[in-house]
Amino acid sequence: MSDNSTISQNPISFDQIDSFAKGTSVFPAAKAIRRAVTQNGIEKATNDNQAAVEAQNVFSVEVKTGQVSDQKSSGRCWMFAALNTMRHRTSDLFNISDKFQLSQSYTFFWDKLEKANYFYNNVVKTADLPLDDRKVAYLLQTPQQDGGQWDMICAIIEKYGLVPQSVFPETYDTSHSFAFNRVFNRKLRRDAVELRELAQQKDNQAELSEKIKEFNSDNYRLLSLSFGDPASVAQFDFEYRDQDNNYHLEKNLTPKSFFAKFIDQDLEDYVSIINAPTDDKPYGKTYTIENLGNVVGGRQVKHLNLKLDQFKQAAINQLKDGQSVWFGVDMGPQVDRQTGIMSLKNFAVSDTFGIDIDLTKAQQLDYGDSMMTHAMVLTGVDLDEQGKPLRWKVENSWGDKAGKKGYFIMSDDWMSLYAYQVVVNKKYLSEDLQKAQTQVPKVLDPWDPMGALA
Repeated sequence: MSDNSTISQNPISFDQIDSFAKGTSVFPAAKAIRRAVTQNGIEKATNDNQAAVEAQNVFSVEVKTGQVSDQKSSGRCWMFAALNTMRHRTSDLFNISDKFQLSQSYTFFWDKLEKANYFYNNVVKTADLPLDDRKVAYLLQTPQQDGGQWDMICAIIEKYGLVPQSVFPETYDTSHSFAFNRVFNRKLRRDAVELRELAQQKDNQAELSEKIKEFNSDNYRLLSLSFGDPASVAQFDFEYRDQDNNYHLEKNLTPKSFFAKFIDQDLEDYVSIINAPTDDKPYGKTYTIENLGNVVGGRQVKHLNLKLDQFKQAAINQLKDGQSVWFGVDMGPQVDRQTGIMSLKNFAVSDTFGIDIDLTKAQQLDYGDSMMTHAMVLTGVDLDEQGKPLRWKVENSWGDKAGKKGYFIMSDDWMSLYAYQVVVNKKYLSEDLQKAQTQVPKVLDPWDPMGALA
């Protein structure tokens, strides 16, 4: 390791500041740029309508969908995206109205309860480490949150099933989760104080288990009084009209029998594919993340890292077969939320300010500039004559006011740089890749960018 202690410091001098000011004053159109940016902000002042010209709302491959959903003021995009792919299937199988929704608050309830228990188990596991250990500090920083991963929603559904939104509707706190999370995380940290002290005493597993049971009982009550009680849908009736206005009534369903009949998917067939071109993650290998999950003993978060062309082709294969695709992106850079255009040409920042801010995808990940922050659904792709993608159609979960009635258009070069994950049925992978996906995964640090929650 090199010793940098002898490197001289480089303070900014006033002579340098004079030079900086003079350089800015002669920068081409400096006064006009300053007026535009100070009055409108960087994005409006640098917006390039060429992105809109290229974002034609036409796709050679497109999946039938319906009205978009709205996660409102909550971080449930990963959950909404997964349930959207499933309701597409339900609509196809049963000709149900495009307004049909699966209950996002039902899965939200169980995810919160299970995440709290997962947190308790990690607190006990790390009880011998000091509070300032990086793993403990990372754990306590956010005991639980709204975000999640594809494998985590599968773990919830496999254990608890699904119900229609009509029988388990949204509440204020499911749609506006900030205040709930503040209260819940404070409670979990308070519980962690007691669990760490008990765990450090050793030889008291029965007492620890009883204490966790007590805490989980409190958590159930808090969730039930805020989100609604899932005991109310332990058995339920489901009535609906199909798109031909025919009436249907299904009686005495359970959440698991509803899933078996109305979604009928083997979730084990669906696997997570990532594109992470960093040196620490060779392609063709699988990865998991330490301490990341929700259901203790449930499905493990697992990713297969593939080259970009393989990553895209898997999604294209599934779309061609009429199935939408769950996918995860960094939804911050170069996204015009009003028009719904995701394009590297949206905002001409470098040209406007005369600065170079380009990074490769690997550099973005290695230097903390980007990670997955949002999950949505791919519902279409426009292919050129050689079968290469030009742009993609995206179903978002921000309601119908954003984008084109809730749908976004993503340029292929934007996808190349900012899309990190797709979930596909493994049958759309080659035999070699299916075999690679079965490998025992390498365990990554809890703070690895591939552990980011959408």
